Amino acid sequence: MIVFPNAKINIGLNITEKRSDGFHNIETVFYPIGLSDILEINNSSELRFENTGLTVENKKLENNLCYKAYEALNNNFKLDPIEIHLHKIIPFGAGLGGGSADASFTLKALNSHMKLNLDDETLINYAEKIGSDCPFFILNKPAFASEKGNKLSPIKLSLKGYFMVLVHPGINVNTAKAYSKIKPAKPSESLSELIFQPIENWISLIKNDFEESVFEEYPEIEKIKTQLYNSGAIYASMSGSGSSVYGIFKKGVDLKSQFEKYFIYTELL
Repeated sequence: MIVFPNAKINIGLNITEKRSDGFHNIETVFYPIGLSDILEINNSSELRFENTGLTVENKKLENNLCYKAYEALNNNFKLDPIEIHLHKIIPFGAGLGGGSADASFTLKALNSHMKLNLDDETLINYAEKIGSDCPFFILNKPAFASEKGNKLSPIKLSLKGYFMVLVHPGINVNTAKAYSKIKPAKPSESLSELIFQPIENWISLIKNDFEESVFEEYPEIEKIKTQLYNSGAIYASMSGSGSSVYGIFKKGVDLKSQFEKYFIYTELL
């Protein structure tokens, strides 16, 4: 079985308060995009995991989110051993949810492959135990996210017909450090309402709270956002805690020469 775990972007990200458990409550809009990894699951005599494409420094199996997804189901269903082959295309530490997508798609693929017949609500419960972003990728549709990013409300938001340019400069932003520089505050108007304003108005209404401190530490990331606006983007933002930045355009543009030293992805949304 082969599936294609896709990335997401954050449209807006407000950090509203510090939680008693050490995490933060946020509000954001998750929007799925076409940039995808490739995940293959096959029967095997023993549990195996292979990673190709982009690699990570820590290759311990127990730290891999696909493995955690397998173990989460195996604890209850005693699954047969399988071989998992993950070909990474979505950059690591990019604010695109690549690892979370891999975990959630593993859950969905195993549910189908092993004929577990679990419904979406049950899969979401498993996903939530793996990571805050993971539940989104079970339904994989535009959603307003609150609490830790795990409470989802589907929204009717479509960017169909717009063109997106996504740039990842290869910088790894430490998410915990980024959170430590934020003073949580509830916005005067919720993102759940602002998101339905015309996209041309988002530039003055919708922000990512991480940008100020991240841009201060990594001016190169802020420069990318500026370049996207200078190239005609009607809205541009860092995704998550970075370091990817995307721009939304009314028509297709070719910016490869501007960002030739970075990872760049384009998509008609």
